Parts: sequence; structure tokens; C-alpha cells
Amino acid sequence: MVDKNSVWYRDDDESFLEIYDTVTGQRETVHFFDTLIEAPNWTPDGKALVYNSHGRIFRYDLHSGAIDEIDTGFVDNCNNDHVLSPDGTQIAVSHGTFEDGKSRIYTVPMTGGVPRLITPLAPSYLHGWSPDGKTLAYCAERGGEYDIYTIPVLGGKEKRLTDAPGLNDGSEYDSAGEYIWFNSVRSGLMQAFRMKADGSEQTQMTFDSEWNTWFPHISPDRKLVSMICYRKGDVEPGEHVPHKNVQIRVMRSDGSDLHTVVELFGGQGTINVNSWSPDSRKFAFVSYRICPHS
Repeated sequence: MVDKNSVWYRDDDESFLEIYDTVTGQRETVHFFDTLIEAPNWTPDGKALVYNSHGRIFRYDLHSGAIDEIDTGFVDNCNNDHVLSPDGTQIAVSHGTFEDGKSRIYTVPMTGGVPRLITPLAPSYLHGWSPDGKTLAYCAERGGEYDIYTIPVLGGKEKRLTDAPGLNDGSEYDSAGEYIWFNSVRSGLMQAFRMKADGSEQTQMTFDSEWNTWFPHISPDRKLVSMICYRKGDVEPGEHVPHKNVQIRVMRSDGSDLHTVVELFGGQGTINVNSWSPDSRKFAFVSYRICPHS
């Protein structure tokens, strides 16, 4: 049980599922939840947002507001690292397994079905699915180091792409399959990087002296990148915690025109996975407030 005084105690969290429009600058709350939800994915058909809550995965219909649980079977301890397949027929989830509580990656049909284990080794935290549908990219701890790995979506031998000391996380393919975007503490503060899909040409893309930059999400048209940022000193560079005043910042994919678009109370769960709309105009996120329940 988490201590009520801990930053990780979240039983009193209320959640606002929101959308930001990069053209108009409008911030819209689409649904309020009196409980914790996290990490929206936008479905490839543009009709729904998928999120996790209390170990389960749900689908929110943007037209009707209907909420349906996706049947993930025995995979019922899902965290906020989940991604939809490019064709929208499957979802890959990171699930804290019964035997040791460590996160492993499974795939499940979006219509529900029997989960398929992809990463026997743990912990493994999913962040990306290649546009050809063949490969998953994820952060994994192996031998005390957190690095970026890839693995065939049908399972097989994993491939390590990074070896810089410290945390490397948030690996995500662009829509052409050319680059994987990720975040790393290798420069001191957490910053956004990208590399070729084979792990070559690892290049720093943000150079913020006052911000720890997490989870760079590349838009489908590959023009914009959204990311969540903690002010220097509010957290250690390798920390991605909840209950902080944070900012969502956007830049062009060449690293130019970096600016803040949203200020909010959140952090962990706000925008862990890619949440861009298919037309690259909007992205979804979650903000929070703490409201002790009677």
C-alpha cells in the first residue's frame, strides 16, 4: 500500500481528459473522471481515445462519449505504457505480471481476446510500434541499466539500441519508420533525442537548461513533436512523477520553434504515449487535481 503522504499516492486523483488544438490554440476538456485515468492514445480512425485506469484499458468514443472496456483477459494490471497497432486492430500493453509484479509487454486484439506475451524478460515498458506493424520499441532494464530495445511483434530476440549510462526511455517510431524518438539523461538533464531505427545517429534534439524533457511524441505528418517538461529542480532528471506543475511543449521536428502550449498539474500519466490525432492537428492529454474522497 502506498503511503498517503507519498507523491505516488493517487487514490484521491481526479482526471480531466483534454485535447489541445495546435491550429487554434484551444484547450478542451472532453470528459471529467472522478478517478485516475492515464495516457490517452488516439485511434488511427480518429474516432476514439484509449486510456488505462486501475489496471484496465478503456475506449472513449469522441462522438458519443460512450466508454467501453477493452477485454484484455488476464492482463489486468496494465500501466500507462500502451500503443495501438498502425492498422488499429491490436493494442500492445505493458502489464505488471502476477509472478513478480514486473512489467512485460503483451498484445491483444482491440476487440478483446487472449493476450500474447512478447517480452519474457522484465521489466519492459512499451512506447512504440513500427509503421509496418512488425516491430515494437520499448524501454527495458537489463543488468541495472535502462535502455531502448526493439523486438519482433510476434516475439523473438530483443535488440538493444542504446548504451549511454543512465535512463533512456520513451522510444517511439515516426510514421515513416525512419527515426525513433526517445528521451535520455545522458547530457545531464533529461532531453529529447532521436536516432535512426537501427540505433545509429543518436542525436540530441532539445537543449533546455531549465527543463527536464520527457516523452517526445512525433505527429503523424512528422512535422511537430509534443513533450512533457518538468522545471529543473522540481524533480531529479530521471524522475517522471505525478502531482507536479508541468508544461507541455511543442517544437518542429528539426528542433526549432520550441514553445510551451499548455501548463497543467500532472506529470506521470499526462502524456506517456503518443496521443496525436491522425490529421496531426490535435493531441490528447490528462490533467489532474487532488480531491480527497469522503
